[in-house]
Amino acid sequence: MFLVSFPLLLIPLAIYNIVAFLMPVDWATQIASISMLSGGEWKITFGDLLLTAGLFFLFLEIFKATRHGTRAIVDHLLSTLIFIGALVEFLLVDRAGTSIFALLMLMCLIDVAAGFAVSIRAAQRDYTIERTEA
Repeated sequence: MFLVSFPLLLIPLAIYNIVAFLMPVDWATQIASISMLSGGEWKITFGDLLLTAGLFFLFLEIFKATRHGTRAIVDHLLSTLIFIGALVEFLLVDRAGTSIFALLMLMCLIDVAAGFAVSIRAAQRDYTIERTEA
């Protein structure tokens, strides 16, 4: 369980950076096409696939936020650092100035906000006042 405090949203951000800087690819490149019952065609792009992976990891991150203890605090801290790094990269690096990266960064923000909201809510439930009878 050593990956418990690993920020999972770092994975799609790393994939984005690897592809954007080492293998420049058009994010709108179609990788699959699915015929729909309506007669339409669903075109799946590389960017769609990366955003889907990001949403999956966001789900896992929110699920991890329900834990309490020292690992949860470290996880929240790392998630916050990942968001700050993604924000800085979005603002300062030209290849990160895309809608796909902006949506990945928004997922990082949601991870940070949801993590703290879940932790605060859980802490409120843990706080009880016991009345002593005299």
